[in-house]
Amino acid sequence: MSSREEVQRIKRLAARELLRKANVVGVGIGYKEKHGLRTQDISLVVLVEKKLPLSALAKRDVVPSEIRGVATDVKQVGRIVAYKSRTERWRPAPPGVSIGHWAITAGTFGAVVRDAQTGERLILSNNHVLANSNQASPGDAILQPGPADGGQNPADRIAELLRFVPIQFETGGGGNGDTCSTASFVARTANLFARLLASPWRLVPVKLQTLETANRVDAAVARPVAQDAIEDAVLEIGEVHGTAEAELGLAVRKSGRTTGLTTGTVQVIDATVRVGYGAAGTALFENQIVTGNMSAPGDSGSLLVEQDGQRAVGLLFAGSDQSTIFNPIAAVESALSVVFD
Repeated sequence: MSSREEVQRIKRLAARELLRKANVVGVGIGYKEKHGLRTQDISLVVLVEKKLPLSALAKRDVVPSEIRGVATDVKQVGRIVAYKSRTERWRPAPPGVSIGHWAITAGTFGAVVRDAQTGERLILSNNHVLANSNQASPGDAILQPGPADGGQNPADRIAELLRFVPIQFETGGGGNGDTCSTASFVARTANLFARLLASPWRLVPVKLQTLETANRVDAAVARPVAQDAIEDAVLEIGEVHGTAEAELGLAVRKSGRTTGLTTGTVQVIDATVRVGYGAAGTALFENQIVTGNMSAPGDSGSLLVEQDGQRAVGLLFAGSDQSTIFNPIAAVESALSVVFD
């Protein structure tokens, strides 16, 4: 067993040579691991971007099992970069950073998904982030960072809106164009009398949704301007593979533009909730997932991922200072015809 002092001495002598090897990003001192378990042996730890089989490495790039009598240990740490703010410009852009339709403020780039038919890699987020709450058209510019974070069109254009699931609003605009002629006639007649009587009150037709017409998702996808403009790994979570159904008590996490990496547990499933969209109106959603407070404005579009795995669970779209609401990820996949690898 080598002493710490001896390992430090060898590290100083060997570091530069090791850093010349392809895939090596660092050298340090740590306990050697065997079969995933830590031993009590101090070793020279060689940090690599990705562990590769010997057959994939040139002979000169293989890390020897020991150097001058000191055992080595190879540890995968990924690509190491200086952290930037999630509201800055990223190229390639990872899920978890600021993004938005050119006419909104900013939301979150949720995940990279694949078109179920073509296999094309697409950007996933909310309708109200990528499609301006139904007001956008396919081909509209998507900016990274979002406009509220300084994104400019066309300089920061990272994608074009491909498709979105329209939100059915109960009240206000939202681009539905749903007007009941009977309700409008009654309102106009009542408002005429109100004006004659100098009353300050007016009637406004309101479309009330039923559970049969409630929304399932607030979701949209955009096509990146170039495939190398985005990367698959979610910031501080990593690559997501497959999906999982939300269960009560499930430990989860999300990576968002405003609050970064947060964790929580699924508290309510199959929730029917009414969500306010500001001037666009309110909308009823059913079969939603509710967690504790995991978000703040600007986190819309974040992907919900299981805590103890890498499967997607939901898509964040709303919340309060006490709770966060997510669309079930299976409903998002079905509505947008996309899949997770």
